[in-house]
Amino acid sequence: MHPDERIDQLYGQTVKIIQSDEVFSFSLDAVLLADFTRISRRSKAVDLCAGNGAVALFLSQKTSGPINLVEIQSRLADMAARSVQLNHLEDRLHVYPIDLKDAPQTLKKDAYDVVTCNPPYFADQPHSQKNPNPYLAIARHELKTDLNTVLATTSALLKTNGRASFVYRPDRFLEMCQKMVANRLIPKRIRFVYPFQNKDANMFLIEAIKDGKPGGLHLEAPLVVYDAPNQYTPEVQRLIYGD
Repeated sequence: MHPDERIDQLYGQTVKIIQSDEVFSFSLDAVLLADFTRISRRSKAVDLCAGNGAVALFLSQKTSGPINLVEIQSRLADMAARSVQLNHLEDRLHVYPIDLKDAPQTLKKDAYDVVTCNPPYFADQPHSQKNPNPYLAIARHELKTDLNTVLATTSALLKTNGRASFVYRPDRFLEMCQKMVANRLIPKRIRFVYPFQNKDANMFLIEAIKDGKPGGLHLEAPLVVYDAPNQYTPEVQRLIYGD
C-alpha cells in the first residue's frame, strides 16, 4: 500500500479495492456498468480502460470465467493488480499495462464473449479545460485514446455475437451509436441514468452485439439515482448496500 491509498469495499460486494483520492477512485458509473453487463458463468471477458480494476472486480462476482484488464496508466494498473491479489483472484483476473489499441495483438483477436469499458467521456478539444490531476485527466479526456479506437478495439477482441457494454455521456449518444455500427457493433439495450426524477439524464448504459442482426433494440426503464439529496433510490441502494 502507498501512503495515499486505502482499501474500500461496497456493502453489497465482497471484493475489496485499493483506492486513492490523489490518483484514482471508482465512482457510481463503474458500479452501474458492472451491474448492467450480462455475462455468463464461463464467459471470457476483457475490461478496457480498467482504471484501478473496479468494473472487472465487480464482474468477477458474476462469472467464474477469466477477465483481462487493460489499463495504459502504470500506476492505476499496479493498483488494479494489487487489488486482484488482495481478493485472491490471480487465477482468473490478469492486468495488462498496455495501450488498449494493442490489446487485440497482446491478447487475442475474435476470442472474447464480453468486453466492457468505461471510456474517457470528453473529447480532447484544444481549448477544453482538463483536470490538473494527470491521472484523472487521462481517465476523463481523450488524451490517450478516443471513442472510435475504443470501439474498433472492442470489435477486434469480440467473437461474433459477443457482447460489449459501455457507460457514456448522453451528449455523445448519437456519436456512440453511429460509431458502434461502423465498427460492427449493433446496439441492442440502452438504459438512461438520471440523477433525480425531474433532471436530465447524465449517463447512459449501452450493450451491443458484434455482427448482430439489425433491429431488436430494447430501451430499458430509466434508472434514477437519488430520491432526495444524499438519499439513493431503492435500486441504487441495493447495488451499493446489498439486499
